Amino acid sequence: MKILCLLLLWSVSAIAAKPNIIVIFVDNFGNGDLGCFGSKLHRTPNVDRLAAEGMKFTSFYVASGVCTPSRAALMTGCYPRRVGMHVSDTGGAVLQPVARKGLNPSEVTMAEVLKSAGYATMCIGKWHLGDQLAFLPTKQGFDDFFGIPYSDDMTKDKKPDVWPELPLMRGEKVIEAPADRDHLVKRCTEEAVRFIEQHKAEPFFLYLPHTMPGSTAHPFSSENFRGKSANGEYGDSVEELDWSTGEIMAALERLKLADNTLIVWTSDNGAVKRTPPQGSNAPYRGHGYDTSEGAMRMPCVMRWPGRIAAATVNDALCSTMDLLPTFARLAGAGLPPQKIDGHDMTAMLADAGNKASPWDDDGFFYYRMEQLQAVRAGDWKLYLPLTGKAKGMGGKQEPTKLALFDVRHDVSETHEVSAEHPEVVARLTALAGKARDDLGDAKSPGAGQREAGMVENAVPLMR
Repeated sequence: MKILCLLLLWSVSAIAAKPNIIVIFVDNFGNGDLGCFGSKLHRTPNVDRLAAEGMKFTSFYVASGVCTPSRAALMTGCYPRRVGMHVSDTGGAVLQPVARKGLNPSEVTMAEVLKSAGYATMCIGKWHLGDQLAFLPTKQGFDDFFGIPYSDDMTKDKKPDVWPELPLMRGEKVIEAPADRDHLVKRCTEEAVRFIEQHKAEPFFLYLPHTMPGSTAHPFSSENFRGKSANGEYGDSVEELDWSTGEIMAALERLKLADNTLIVWTSDNGAVKRTPPQGSNAPYRGHGYDTSEGAMRMPCVMRWPGRIAAATVNDALCSTMDLLPTFARLAGAGLPPQKIDGHDMTAMLADAGNKASPWDDDGFFYYRMEQLQAVRAGDWKLYLPLTGKAKGMGGKQEPTKLALFDVRHDVSETHEVSAEHPEVVARLTALAGKARDDLGDAKSPGAGQREAGMVENAVPLMR
């Protein structure tokens, strides 16, 4: 009873305060790339400080191992298949420039939820949920936008007859093309600080989906960081992202906003496989773009002084899909009328020892584009037997056999234990069946799926 009362008091107090909310969402960045998650290679003192002053989440997942569907899930609190954003209009894994498809404007985003509660909202960085006017951030609940509409490596030289120069946008207008990729992190950081300063007297929501390290084999950074790390261009970019985090923290402290601001720091998917290696997903197995732990189990830190206990670690199963309902609770806002998949995690924020998660009962599902490939509940992850090749980013995945791992205690998945736990296999297999009924699998639709947005004629964004 005492714990319940404390949680209720925490929630009521938090709602009354209407906290500012900042989500820093970096691109193609692995669990092992931060000092606070074990990196000995990269210098990340500012994110490490967030962890020291807040809570680390060690079973925090994105809903896809690749950009567009991962971002759709974050924005809507839904699995990508539910909102039709699991594949592109051309059948690939992510949206490309001049795509006809985008996040349906009828979906309710976290920006729209917070805007309904009186928040100023801004998106700064990489959007990648549709580059047509109907799908831009300003049509999805954001008061303003500064950044690029898709990945920084989607440049004109790749498809000169189809793709425009990489556009840098303000609002709905292209202000620079090609965008200066060397200074994107620096300029986005300056814009973020400016937004915080302008809205210091009202609740605000800043979504900062950084463009780096990005999908390119040669990440960009400004001259202050270029050549300064121990890990080449990738390390330079990591350390500039950490600098950016420090600038945000310093602005909050200068404006006396830190105590009433929740910062969430995480990545859209794990580091991808490169030769020579760049990013690290340690201690997890696998790389970005698939359904491995390395692709979908992200480093996540949340700081809210006085509300989230400092230097705490939470291993409860949770997801980016949980952020929308959590923010709604904290802001005193209503949830979207459509079904969402995420769960309110305010109890986890209030108590690091609270390992109970609704996902343990419902199951958390790992989709690669159209295909359901694995399910997790509690300690267990079951890889489902796949009979056909799954085409996607990173090439074709070969057929796999059923396999069970205790991913809470055996995080590197070194011991396959399906034979020892047939009851667990049966339970997770049954959960997978429910997912197929609701969300679908491969070419079979699910009863709970909704349509993505689509325009008849897509036009390139140009100055």
